[in-house]
Amino acid sequence: MQPYLFPYIGYFQLLHAVDRFVLYDDVAYIKQGWINRNRILINGAAAYITIPLKHASSHRLICEIETDDSAQNRCWNAKLLKSVSNAYRRAPQFAMVFPLLEEVFSAAVPLVGDVARAGIEAVARVLHIRTPLVRSSTAHPDAGATGARRVIDICRAEGATEYINPIGGTALYDARTFRDAGLELRFLRTRPLSYPQFRDPFVANLSIIDVLMFNPPDVVRDLLDQYDLV
Repeated sequence: MQPYLFPYIGYFQLLHAVDRFVLYDDVAYIKQGWINRNRILINGAAAYITIPLKHASSHRLICEIETDDSAQNRCWNAKLLKSVSNAYRRAPQFAMVFPLLEEVFSAAVPLVGDVARAGIEAVARVLHIRTPLVRSSTAHPDAGATGARRVIDICRAEGATEYINPIGGTALYDARTFRDAGLELRFLRTRPLSYPQFRDPFVANLSIIDVLMFNPPDVVRDLLDQYDLV
């Protein structure tokens, strides 16, 4: 999976479900994706928080894209933290979650992929997810294969017998291709979930930040098992 910025809970369900997790950080950056942005709850509606990027392009790899701290975007991390603080300062778990966000966003990390990875690792620690994370850019450098073939090559290099992808991957990968390579392909589908927010109606599919702000870690750990493999 590509490194996403504080992704939704299904990402962490996947991290929890597998024996080893490969951060796919040496593939093309996708504009308007989830690598440098996600959605939080602001005034009862979903709203984006975004890390500004320098020279972001689909012709560059995720692991090459830098955050932008130029004059126009000076102190973007402080502004982002202020947005989160204003949105959630009355949330029940704010005192526990906000220092975690400060730790991630206040670090001097120039590459957006590393910021995203730091956020994933920080949440994993809180939720006691101990699955090892490896970066494809360092553990499995691109040898020329693309698409499903490269995924299969990485799985083989890891000694895997099964590859699990989020349910959206059904449009990308064919079970027969993986089966012919000696791998079982399965997809993780998050079950519908809801929890008390500030007001009704419930706003779904937000960043894990929202889940953690309204639920203590032991409740979120229980939510990690609320999925089906198909």
